[in-house]
Formats: sequence, C-alpha cells, structure tokens
Amino acid sequence: MPTTTNIFRHIKDPISYAEGEHIFHQDDPADSMFAVIEGEVNIFVQGRLVRACGPGEIFGEMGLIEHQPRLGDAVAKTACKLAKVNEDRFNYMVQQTPNFALTVMRVLSERLRSEDLA
Repeated sequence: MPTTTNIFRHIKDPISYAEGEHIFHQDDPADSMFAVIEGEVNIFVQGRLVRACGPGEIFGEMGLIEHQPRLGDAVAKTACKLAKVNEDRFNYMVQQTPNFALTVMRVLSERLRSEDLA
C-alpha cells in the first residue's frame, strides 16, 4: 500500500488514541482524513473488518473528497498517533505537494483493484 510516511513524520499536532477507542463512526460527518504516524487502526464496514492501517497509511479520505458521511467505523487497534487533515489542509497539500496527491490517488486505485478482485 502506498504510504505518506515522509509527508507526516514531523507533524507538530498529532492526536493520540488509546487501544479500542473510536476515531469515527459510520454516518459521522467526514470533515477530515487521517494518516497513521504510530500504531494501527482497524476499519470496519457494517461490522466487518475491511482493512488495518499502519504507520504511513491514510484512511477517511473518501468521505472528505466526496463530502459524504463515513461509510464505516475507524477504531484504534493499538495505541496510536494520527495526523488529522481537514479539508483546507488537504486542499493545500494537494496543491503544494504533488507527491501527496499522487499517493492519495494510488491508495484509492489500489483499494478499488483489491475490491474488484474480491
């Protein structure tokens, strides 16, 4: 899976979550995406585990891009630190950091390919 490790490694305002803590719930407003700096996060859709995200991986980007509610739940699998990226920050990063935009596109493409093969 493509990662954003280099882009977020020096973030000054990471958010910490304890093991088992919900980061967001299905149907919550999607006003941000997240990048995992440390730890792991499980993504559930309709109660089924669909992905585990580790350091450098992103999640929650679809709702932010589409302006749609969350499709599933994100739960800290372990204690973790996350970079929270709101829409303004996301748009700035897409404009100023082409590698970030390409990484997001690669992540989405890879997820689509894996779903087509399932």
